[in-house]
Amino acid sequence: MESLRNIVKRIMSRKALIFDMGGVLVDLDIEGCKAAFKSILGYERIDELIDPCHQKGIIGELEEGAISADDFRRMILAESVPGSVEADVDEAFGRILAGIEPYKAELLLRLSERYDLYMLSNNNGITIVKARKMFEELGAPIEKVFIKCFLSYEMKALKPSAEFYRTVMDQIGLPADQMLFIDDSQRNVDGALAAGLPAVYYQPGTDLSVFMAELLEDSSIIMEGQC
Repeated sequence: MESLRNIVKRIMSRKALIFDMGGVLVDLDIEGCKAAFKSILGYERIDELIDPCHQKGIIGELEEGAISADDFRRMILAESVPGSVEADVDEAFGRILAGIEPYKAELLLRLSERYDLYMLSNNNGITIVKARKMFEELGAPIEKVFIKCFLSYEMKALKPSAEFYRTVMDQIGLPADQMLFIDDSQRNVDGALAAGLPAVYYQPGTDLSVFMAELLEDSSIIMEGQC
């Protein structure tokens, strides 16, 4: 497989940076989310459905846009303890989003001054509401930072579908060598590369500022006080 350095050198003219959301920009708490489904809703089958990158069953259907958020809530409530309500489903599911490190919001604002930023995420109509609030509270509203968000439930497609990546590339409208996709799933990175979209793997927990500075060969994007 092509090395990260070779990818970088091959796409020095890149103009668009495309970020995954969960695991790259927003920290995830998979176990906390599972625990919330069980404690709040008494929904015990959550272990079968939830995954850091590739959801299964009705969560996968929700993220692919095959079922609506309301359909999903009804399905969960049908197997939950009596008295559970839709807000409980949203609360439990929202626990998957642990938060955004403030420096990442500042990084995005800096990058948006130099590059066209996009989001490409397997996502759904429930957790995206909480995610939007997180970005806004840090002074980096999604609508301000990103030119467009390609969200799976709206696109009716899931990563690592080649069709999904190609649709994104067509809509951005730049040559492939002017785009770069960053994702925390090697499977998604491999799918993007196979579809012709330059992509690199980001290890969750790694300092994203340092990672991007090395990737873009631009140390000026590292905020003062960061090493």
